[in-house]
Amino acid sequence: MGRSLNINGSDITIEADPQTPLLWVLRDELGLVGTKFGCGIAMCGACTVLVDGEPTRSCSLSVGDVEGKVTTIEGIGTPENMTIIQQVWVEHQVAQCGYCQSGQIMAATALLQENNQPTDEDIDDAMSGNLCRCGTYPRIRAAIHEAATRLQRS
Repeated sequence: MGRSLNINGSDITIEADPQTPLLWVLRDELGLVGTKFGCGIAMCGACTVLVDGEPTRSCSLSVGDVEGKVTTIEGIGTPENMTIIQQVWVEHQVAQCGYCQSGQIMAATALLQENNQPTDEDIDDAMSGNLCRCGTYPRIRAAIHEAATRLQRS
């Protein structure tokens, strides 16, 4: 029997085993490959999606335990219609290899939805679970500050 989920604003029925990690349903069944596999134990943040606005590690959340609306990187903006956070990410050249960036952007999106004037400490706390092997943390922080400024103006 299928399970109904709301993914990026659409109700979708999936046939996956309830114990299957949400990450694999997103990538393998739904073709939403922007969410990345990093560590598989919810420690790196590459697989971060939003569940009812909360950053959630999709590698460790069984699809049977999903309650609420899931938003992936594909659900927040497109190259043709980027969100402010995505725009500043490009402008600040945050991505190096880019592998962690969807998880980083999802965590930053959640932070700015909750706190539109984050301090450095707020940013560091919110982003601490998202690892970047390229070490672009100063750029990430600068991009989040810039996005916050722009969001306050709009």
